[in-house]
Amino acid sequence: MSNTALLVIDAQVGIIDGPSIGPVYKKEQVLGVMKSVIEKARELKVPVIYIQDLDVGSENLEDHHIHPDIFPLPDDLIVKKTATNAFYQTELQDRLQVLEVEHLVVIGVKTEYCVDTTSRGATVLGYDVTLIADGHSTTDNKVLTAEQIIAHHNRNLHGLDNVSHFILVRESSENIFEHKHLEYK
Repeated sequence: MSNTALLVIDAQVGIIDGPSIGPVYKKEQVLGVMKSVIEKARELKVPVIYIQDLDVGSENLEDHHIHPDIFPLPDDLIVKKTATNAFYQTELQDRLQVLEVEHLVVIGVKTEYCVDTTSRGATVLGYDVTLIADGHSTTDNKVLTAEQIIAHHNRNLHGLDNVSHFILVRESSENIFEHKHLEYK
């Protein structure tokens, strides 16, 4: 597990609970999955890295804070970002290299924005990605329901590869911290 890290993307009160952006689809269920994945990572000594979007509320408002149900511990890393890709103009890549990470497990919100963009971006930077099928969520848009967006991304991202790194979409009940990608290389 030493080459694996957990990314918790934009799990902030304003996105998960709303009111201006959320609540996300199946809020309580996805929070429960995120909490259990985070607890499992800590149990396995997998680094937990929270990605926090600076555009979600101001730093002094509750909307900006990471959701209290999955709040970081003092040893967890928090990377602040302004773009949809958590690697863009942040310290994330440097931190992962210091930790010698090769495999990222991804949970968070919103599916079609930061979860998708960061997962895809990670593959071109040399990381294998495990996206947790039941560990990300979003809200309806003018064309698709949140349920359709999530299903679409789970289907389209599973097996997406860039050069020699790719994304596997797995359920939280599986052994998600296992670097299963190595079986296919």
